[in-house]
Amino acid sequence: MDKRKLHYLLHSGKNSNLAYYLRAYGREFVPKVFLRMQLKKILATLDARPDRDYILHRVDYYCQLQANSLFDRNAWECKATSLRDQPMTGQKAYYFDAMEYARYFDQSLRWILDAGDKPYVTPEPAIVKNRPLVADNGNSVILNLDKNRHFLFVDDAIPWREKQDRAIFRGDLGPRKQNRDTFMLRYADNPMIDAASTNCCAEHPEWQKEKLTIGEHLDYKFVMSLEGNDVASNLKWVMSSNSLAVSPRLTQETWFMEGTLKPDYHYIEVKEDFSDLEERLGYYIAHPAEAEAIIGHAHEYVEQFFDRERERLISLLVLKKYFEITNNVSL
Repeated sequence: MDKRKLHYLLHSGKNSNLAYYLRAYGREFVPKVFLRMQLKKILATLDARPDRDYILHRVDYYCQLQANSLFDRNAWECKATSLRDQPMTGQKAYYFDAMEYARYFDQSLRWILDAGDKPYVTPEPAIVKNRPLVADNGNSVILNLDKNRHFLFVDDAIPWREKQDRAIFRGDLGPRKQNRDTFMLRYADNPMIDAASTNCCAEHPEWQKEKLTIGEHLDYKFVMSLEGNDVASNLKWVMSSNSLAVSPRLTQETWFMEGTLKPDYHYIEVKEDFSDLEERLGYYIAHPAEAEAIIGHAHEYVEQFFDRERERLISLLVLKKYFEITNNVSL
């Protein structure tokens, strides 16, 4: 292994997969009966909380199903499986993240766990990581899945005004990432943007460079946050930093509720073809106070996800609502 790859391995800034899987496998040994005994006690804390309305709002945001929601129940029954019979998913993180909370419920309850990147609305009510920002997407019920990769925040000690007056992009290219190809075709050789792919592009092998650590990204005033198979995995840590996230209009959302983000308030929005990117970057370089205001709004936004107890309560309430409607029970 060369020095550069070793440096990235040791200093990537990403969450540890080893620590994650040790915790995940450890949870498998906790008898579910103990969790079942805790469930009602945890849920009962809701009414005494000062943020009760906020919590219920988020529950309804993630699970938009209603008692009268119309869906093909026969099709759902054919696809659903009981919690006790839920097999390990191909990407294990989806199974572990979903079962972290499903283990609190009666294991005879049934669900559809649709693991992986889902750029479409599920035809029947299913638990997913992401859903498209379109009308009538309520069958896709969001849990915080694959969170070790996606839910990452940083402490950035570099003030925005001390960073480079440039944007940076590092990311994979591929057939489901045409927006990134469009970006690279326009800006691969632009001195204002440090743009490179992290995988080999047959048509443009010169685009490929080594991966950079998160810390190395934070030397730049602007970080491109471009959607891939679904959401951009870097958006959360960029918004927690002192750099500005730059993206076209978002089309997918996860537990981060990307659909509630406001362009030019939480992040800088550019056109889909990126034709205004240089003008937008130049504007904020010339207006640092406005840039810092967006960074402040972004920091306020990410802080709502820091309360672990509240995140657990919201997750359990989302599943409770999903099970009650799909299984036609009262929990």
